[in-house]
Amino acid sequence: MDLTQGTTSEKQKRAKKTMMWFGMVSMTMTFAGLTSAYVVSKTREDWLTDLQFPNAFIISAFVILASSIALHFVKKAIENQNRGLATLLLLTTLSLGILFIFLQFQGFADIMSQGYYFTGPSANIVPTFLYIIVVLHIVHVIVGLIVLLVVIYNHFKQKYKTGQTLGLELGAMYWHFVDVLWVYLFLFLYFVR
Repeated sequence: MDLTQGTTSEKQKRAKKTMMWFGMVSMTMTFAGLTSAYVVSKTREDWLTDLQFPNAFIISAFVILASSIALHFVKKAIENQNRGLATLLLLTTLSLGILFIFLQFQGFADIMSQGYYFTGPSANIVPTFLYIIVVLHIVHVIVGLIVLLVVIYNHFKQKYKTGQTLGLELGAMYWHFVDVLWVYLFLFLYFVR
């Protein structure tokens, strides 16, 4: 397929999706670097092996997956001209995203209740790594929540119609990426200890 072919609208749509892919690849590289540093650091003598993985992190994996499922069906609802369902699914996705962040902070509280801290004289590298990786992911989720708010605003302004869902598609690409990223990070942090 020749990428220079098509209408201006089609070319702009392809360009925007390509830019989103570039952004997602760069985020992947960031987290690949952090997880690589984590693996290399496991050889340290002070590496913790008895840290209990917080249940809140486990629950948050299911919450973020549920949010992705809800967002997946928004486009179908819009194409079927079911605005009420689309609204419900968008608000569900937003609520689950907020719950995800709450659970992440609950996970931090669980780690600290075990006596492990991220900074200070009693800090250890393992919780510090967890903190850096999770907080960086939370920043990306917050960006995703802002994107969702824009999508919800545009939805209420009735900008999305059958065949005119580019903003929703871009927002969904980002949200699904952040969700898959958390599943990877969760599995990595849970099993690579």
